[in-house]
Amino acid sequence: MNFKFDNKKITGILSIVPKNTVKFEEEIDNYNFSRKQSMKLKKIMGYDEHRIAEKGTCVSDLCVFGLKHLFNEGLLRKDEIDVLILVTTTPDYFMPPTSNIIQGELGLGQDIICLDINQGCAGFLIGLFQAFSFLDQEEINKVVLLNADVISRKVSKKDRNSYPLIGDAAAVTIIEKDNSKDNKIIGNVKMDGTGYDAIIMPAGGLKIPYSNETSKEKVDSDGNARSLNDMKMDGKAIFDFVQKEVPPMIDDLLKEAGATKEKVDYFMFHQPNKFILERLADKIEISYDKMPNNIVGKFGNSNGVTIPIDLTYNLGDKLINNSYNICLAGFGVGLAWSSILLKMGGLSFCKMIEY
Repeated sequence: MNFKFDNKKITGILSIVPKNTVKFEEEIDNYNFSRKQSMKLKKIMGYDEHRIAEKGTCVSDLCVFGLKHLFNEGLLRKDEIDVLILVTTTPDYFMPPTSNIIQGELGLGQDIICLDINQGCAGFLIGLFQAFSFLDQEEINKVVLLNADVISRKVSKKDRNSYPLIGDAAAVTIIEKDNSKDNKIIGNVKMDGTGYDAIIMPAGGLKIPYSNETSKEKVDSDGNARSLNDMKMDGKAIFDFVQKEVPPMIDDLLKEAGATKEKVDYFMFHQPNKFILERLADKIEISYDKMPNNIVGKFGNSNGVTIPIDLTYNLGDKLINNSYNICLAGFGVGLAWSSILLKMGGLSFCKMIEY
């Protein structure tokens, strides 16, 4: 499905990462793998360090911290917020919505829409689509998009397929109406629920409630130990999915926009790991300079938050002082894959803080 929007713009991005930094070598003894094999894996996948939230830290904590920072710095006012969207796979509770908890914690007004969206790797794009749609309403002028996950709480520390690459983080993105009317936004999104189990947390919902049985760790054929309470990822299935589905999606996006790869300044994609992104860049024929792949090795894979972290870490002040044609893309959990082509620049802020 294709989307077209105009009169909308991103005006600020703040990413929030935990102060707690853990090196790959510090966790290497957790894995049922030789040190030599683990270090080879580190080089291929780009593992180095990741940010892990302290015990007890929840999505609402990271988001409230980020929003308070913006309020205190005069970069956002409480009374400006018309819509608060939270995209996460790790909410504080089943109910109530975590966005309502954030609203209450911050003392925001009652005349505000709070919305939780359960999405992962494509969550930044899907959140943007929802924000753009809200801004079509005359009464809505500013939407705050929150992307946040504390995925480390749901991954086994003995799972070398997943734990070395995950990270915890949050991001606050401000989206507003754009009176200049010269910023056309083209996007697309696709879903395939037949592949839902490629990335899954089997237990914890109503289908398979937590129990003593679901808490028991089992060792798979690759030597990874996890329980049904932990996230499970089929790495090969995800790799094949990304290489098969993402390149034609980008081709379709550029065709729809009447653009070429050469006219795009940056391809800021979700970052599952360095290896997948390098192979993807090769297949699309994009230079690594135009498609950064360093976020997982620095901060970890935090689902939909990797794209705003990519923007704040790799571009930062450039997006305040300049404008660029940027292609965003997210792909993974669901299965879901999505992309957007837009002009981005002149932001009020684009930075990272530590929690």
